[in-house]
Amino acid sequence: MTRPVYLALVHHPVRDREGATVTTAITNLDVHDIARSARTYELAGYFVVTPIDAQQAIVRTMLRHWLEGAGGKRVPARMAAMQLVRPVATLADAEAAIAAETGSPPRRVVTAARADGVEVQSFADEARAIAASDRPTLLLFGTGYGLAEEVLAAADARLAPIRPGGYNHLSVRAAVAIALDRLFGDERVAAHVAPEDGSR
Repeated sequence: MTRPVYLALVHHPVRDREGATVTTAITNLDVHDIARSARTYELAGYFVVTPIDAQQAIVRTMLRHWLEGAGGKRVPARMAAMQLVRPVATLADAEAAIAAETGSPPRRVVTAARADGVEVQSFADEARAIAASDRPTLLLFGTGYGLAEEVLAAADARLAPIRPGGYNHLSVRAAVAIALDRLFGDERVAAHVAPEDGSR
């Protein structure tokens, strides 16, 4: 069953290595591989966020190939994944689309490679929060050197880093797959969320 959980890959506003706010370029692999992860874990939609019209056009060209062209006929499983993809200009556009579909604005849950001394939520606790919430959830992943500070500051929750210490330079595709598996891979949501005391 499709979960009331959506994912956004944010290309703006994100940071560069100096911390400045920039817009990054879309990559084919990110669109395809994250769509496959989103379909595997039964998410409701995958937004690719960029304000650049030419970059949105690249995504739409991919979608035409897989949803209307030869790609989907040749690899139906990939077509099923690509059906989740939606290019949008801003995070506000993604949230408006979710609210229109579900009747409620989503909770914003952000991810970051570093905790930066702020309060973070464990994956297990976030799985419980998703299961308990009467609102949809929007999981935000940043490109470049991570989500801009204003996006982090506006979040309802911030997930703990996948690896809080040592080397931590995963591709965003890998980070998405790991995060989704930690949230949903053992079915800790809905009726399958184990009570905190370990009882069943």
